[in-house]
Amino acid sequence: MSALAGLLVVTAGCSAGNPEVVAGGTTVENCGARVRVDQPPRRAVALDQETTETLLALGLRDHIAGTALHPEPVPEEYRADYATIPLLNPKELTGEQLRAANPDFVASAYISRFTREQVGTRDELTALGVPSYVSAVDCASYEPGKTPFERLFADYRNLGTLFDVPGRAADLIAKQRAVLGEAEKAGAARPSKPTVAYLYSVYNGTPRVAGGSGMPANMSRVLGVKNVFDDVDSNWPEVSWDQIAARDPSVIVLADLPDRGERGDTVAEKIQMMRAHPVLSQLNAVRAGRFVTVPGLELGATVRSVNALKRINDGLAGPR
Repeated sequence: MSALAGLLVVTAGCSAGNPEVVAGGTTVENCGARVRVDQPPRRAVALDQETTETLLALGLRDHIAGTALHPEPVPEEYRADYATIPLLNPKELTGEQLRAANPDFVASAYISRFTREQVGTRDELTALGVPSYVSAVDCASYEPGKTPFERLFADYRNLGTLFDVPGRAADLIAKQRAVLGEAEKAGAARPSKPTVAYLYSVYNGTPRVAGGSGMPANMSRVLGVKNVFDDVDSNWPEVSWDQIAARDPSVIVLADLPDRGERGDTVAEKIQMMRAHPVLSQLNAVRAGRFVTVPGLELGATVRSVNALKRINDGLAGPR
């Protein structure tokens, strides 16, 4: 029977909670929906690179029927497996492309992927018999009080439950908790508290930086640094170059997005823009080249987010 006509059900409207194994299937609560599978998905479609890499980290290569939205180079540890997964669209997947892949499960790092204009809403997929999953990092209101990293670990637990690999999920969580622990020790031992700006992209000349919510905000607290835009209640607010200059960060973390194709995505372009700006170019951080480069994907909800902690911590330990 086609997955689109199957018996997999999602019932919307519930609050977040613990996984539940029920007669004839498994259910987890995710971003306001109950996600149920009768058996571990065999034809999962990941709507973005972040989700694909998370599934690969859980050892689920043989359960993935397709991927989409591939903005960055794939790291060596996932490259061989990633190359065997059908790339359904290098950019945003369409509803027609999703249905042609005959999925029995759809997952994404972002709730914004599930719209009528893209693959369809979660309710629409429910009506087709296909359960959907959204990273808990993008649904903070459903798990109040939990940090982005804690919500990311909830994703591992939930996906481990749905795909019946709870041991792999537990191992991944333990491994990443150890990285967080080391980063926290380094932050606590840091003699001074650097101020940091996270510059993600520059679209039409307008910088987008990390605000007071989202993964970089959590990283800042773990590393014992101050995000200069932590008073802005947004994940990635647009600001002006003058606003960055006024906050005078001592270090600038630069997201590298070399494959996305927009001007201002690469680190070299960002540095060129800052050095050409009449005010920003005078900042000590810019004049001294106090930049830390991080792959853009690692600043979001991804299995590689812990890598950014290492990169930023190493950068802070470098010459000043």
